[in-house]
Amino acid sequence: MKKNWGFLVGVLFMVLLFAGCNSGTSTDPKPEENKNGDTKQQADDEENGEIFELGSEPLDITMFGNYDWYTMPPWGEDVSTGHIKEKWKVDVQAIDGGGDAAQKLGTMIADGKLPDFIWTDKGADVERLRQGGVLVPLDDYLDKYPNLKNWFGEEGLNMLRSEDGKLYQFPNWYNAKPFGNAGYVVNKEIYEKLDSPKLETTDDLYEYLKKVKAEFPDVTPFETHVDGQGVSVLYSAFAEDRSPGDIRRHAVAEGDKLTSIFENEEYKESLQYANKLFREKLITQDALTQDLDSVEAKVMNGKVAVYAAASPTDIASPAHYELIKKNKDSGYFMIWPIHKEGLDKDKIYPGDFSMMGWNVSVITTSAEDPEKVFAFLDWLTGPEGQSNLIFGPEGEYWDGFDSDGYPQFTEKYSTDTAGAAKIDQDTANFQWNGNSNFLDTAKSNYTQTLPLEERRWDTHWQYEVTWPTQLNGTEFENINPLPDTEEGMILQTINDIAEELRAQALHAKSEDEVETLLANAAENANNEGHAKLLEFQTKKWQENLKKMAGN
Repeated sequence: MKKNWGFLVGVLFMVLLFAGCNSGTSTDPKPEENKNGDTKQQADDEENGEIFELGSEPLDITMFGNYDWYTMPPWGEDVSTGHIKEKWKVDVQAIDGGGDAAQKLGTMIADGKLPDFIWTDKGADVERLRQGGVLVPLDDYLDKYPNLKNWFGEEGLNMLRSEDGKLYQFPNWYNAKPFGNAGYVVNKEIYEKLDSPKLETTDDLYEYLKKVKAEFPDVTPFETHVDGQGVSVLYSAFAEDRSPGDIRRHAVAEGDKLTSIFENEEYKESLQYANKLFREKLITQDALTQDLDSVEAKVMNGKVAVYAAASPTDIASPAHYELIKKNKDSGYFMIWPIHKEGLDKDKIYPGDFSMMGWNVSVITTSAEDPEKVFAFLDWLTGPEGQSNLIFGPEGEYWDGFDSDGYPQFTEKYSTDTAGAAKIDQDTANFQWNGNSNFLDTAKSNYTQTLPLEERRWDTHWQYEVTWPTQLNGTEFENINPLPDTEEGMILQTINDIAEELRAQALHAKSEDEVETLLANAAENANNEGHAKLLEFQTKKWQENLKKMAGN
């Protein structure tokens, strides 16, 4: 999504550094710092030991989502953020990327006018900003506002520290236990009309999709979500103890080394399988180009038979409730991940998770009072913030906390499942620092107390299927190089080769052509220095393993 990020931001940071814009604007003087690099205001706050209490005064915060696809809904217009805005006096305004986040971010850096915090990928993006001197270290706030430290833990914090030993990243959806929603959703009405056949192996899936196409010509047999996510999910069906994370890294762990995905037999099988589905029109024909609105319309209207994605529950959950309003015997359910015949079904992982979660928020030097920004983010990731954001204002779907600190759900939470699911959907683009550890435990504890018919759809299937089938990929965190290094430029080239390969493989005229395309991609990648990149990634991976082992 950010093809020119390395070059653009590299140039802009040089401009920034020579222009002396680190203070957050091009005209403000640089704050007086002490020997630890802290501003005088930060030092005074520490000495006084003052704690900022959210809601004691209005707090206006600006944020930027560093993704081309991201547009933040208006803060305060849904029930959850409206309540937070009114009760805790917090107003969050987004700076929109306009479909080109990298360019927008580069412009803000050059102008010295960054938002209070940026929501972005971990690793290289953060390090580039850190090296430019525009990020605020968070270490001094961890004990004053302890939600992150208490829920994330020292091991997780240490994994996110930069080379200077400081913490700049506030993680999103962190957890020490398996979590995630990747997998397969099945249309119940269609499935039962086709006599509820076995759906366990890749052969089962193929035969089922053929029946769907024959009997329901107006239905998409296999829906893949945007960017062909379902194609990546299919990779997991062909290899034990692997996940689509291999595809994102273009690398597969073999022993103590990372090897090329382009030379991997299981990846070849998965592409050949996807190609067969595509050629026979059993899979979305615009799998790599369709937008989210298109996917949502099909799923919401029950026009898909099987839906695979990195998080299909986001759409399938509200869609399930809409469908059963019209027909109580319709809706969706999830199945155990599909596997190739002969493989162990309990070693198939359609998704992976990291205890560090998905992405991070970083506070910039443009923030007038970075401590207050951190205090808000820390509150939002704690029990009170998470409960008010995800479950709505206290009193409707939850009422107070139990003795273990988890929300006490009301009867309405189980009876008005559509309403609760809508809050989830409305707040999805405000979840910048989700606490999976807290939320998953809260939902799991509550779900187990309910009879099957009263359980929330998404929570039920998370507990039954998705959480047990996500692979721990924490060891592969932050193994990619910075964009403007030699290895970083190689990675960008490999990204392009991989993207082109997937498109060509889907549209290939035969499985033999897929094999030829893979061989060509492997050769091109090797010519572009893939081996050097893999060596770099392997070294970082092995360093992570040592950190995780406490060495």
